[in-house]
Amino acid sequence: MEIKKENKVVDFIKKYGIYVTVGVVVFAVALTFTLLATLNNSAVQTGTGNVSFVMPMQDASVVKDYSDTSLQLNETLKQWEAHMSIDLTSENSDVFAIQSGTVSEVNYDYLNGYSVTVDHGNGFVSVYSSLAEEVEVKEGDKVSAGEKIGSASESAIGESELGNHLHFTLKLNDDYVDPNDYLDLQIK
Repeated sequence: MEIKKENKVVDFIKKYGIYVTVGVVVFAVALTFTLLATLNNSAVQTGTGNVSFVMPMQDASVVKDYSDTSLQLNETLKQWEAHMSIDLTSENSDVFAIQSGTVSEVNYDYLNGYSVTVDHGNGFVSVYSSLAEEVEVKEGDKVSAGEKIGSASESAIGESELGNHLHFTLKLNDDYVDPNDYLDLQIK
């Protein structure tokens, strides 16, 4: 007579395996839905109540929209890329501060051209790129909402195919945010 050795792990799996499998699947589905809901939540908490901005250009049209979820072709560089800004054009090339704040940086780089960065407080920072060389402000200046800070141009060599335009970026707490969520860009 042969004595069978019991394998407790095999017996446990035979007895309770279906319950463990169902539990793991339910947990995985719940985790997936939670992560998707978090990623799709476009509401941004600012802690500041209602925030209002003026348009950075008058009668502007969007020539290239914001996209952080799909790639867009950069015609100038002939490459696909995320576009964490919006590109605006208008017959009037004047560029205005979207809200009062302090100019934290004025600089030039080859791809983005001349840029002005304004810190609006409450975590908001706006960046105006592809400006003409003759910017109207300097680092440390206080600006008011609607104050002219420069003129749109084609100084951004990385987007020269777009011609004269404003490459506008908005950040909240150092994260890129979609300017469409804050500006009244009805004309696209």
